Amino acid sequence: MCGRYQFTNISCEEIRWITRAIDSRYGPGAWRPGEIAPSMAAPVLVQGGGGQIRPVLLQWGYPVRERLVINARVETAAQKPLFREGVKRRRCVVPCTGFFEWDAARRRYLFSLPGETVLHMAGLYREDGRYCILTTAANASMEPVHDRMPQVLRDGQWETWLRDADSTARLLTTPPPALEAAEEDGQLRLW
Repeated sequence: MCGRYQFTNISCEEIRWITRAIDSRYGPGAWRPGEIAPSMAAPVLVQGGGGQIRPVLLQWGYPVRERLVINARVETAAQKPLFREGVKRRRCVVPCTGFFEWDAARRRYLFSLPGETVLHMAGLYREDGRYCILTTAANASMEPVHDRMPQVLRDGQWETWLRDADSTARLLTTPPPALEAAEEDGQLRLW
C-alpha cells in the first residue's frame, strides 16, 4: 500500500459517529478530514475498557531511525519486535472511505469496497499514540496496480479483530475482499 488514504465526511452513520466522538474528545480542529498522509493524526478504532469499541485520534507511523514505518506485513508482523506486542494486545481498525495507490505509469487510483461507504483496514498501535496499517499480498482486484494492499476486513471481521486475540492469525491470512478502483485526475500523481 502506498502511503495515503481518505477519510471524508460523507453521509454515513459510522463516519458521523466517529467524527462526533473525535470532536467531542479532542475538540473541533484536532484533526482534518480528507486525505490522510503519514505522520498525520487520524481516527482509529480500538477496544476500550469494558470491551467497548471507541474512536481515538492517533498519529500514523512508527518513527524508527530517521524514518517512519507506516505499514507492517501480515506475513511477519507477529514475529518482528516492532509489531509483536501490537499483534498480541494492541490491534486497531483504521476506518476510511478509500485508499490510494499508484501504478507503474504513475496513475493514481482510489480503491474502495463496492457498494460500501466505509472500508476497514487492520492495524496495530502503540501506547505512544501511533499506529500502522497491516498489508498483505494483492488480490486479483489490486494486482494490476500494485503487489501489496492493506489487510481489508469485511463487515463483522473488524470487531473480531479488535476483540478476539485467538482469531488474529486466522484474520491475518484471510484474503481481502475484491475492491473497485477509480483512476484519479492525472494532475494528482505521486511523481
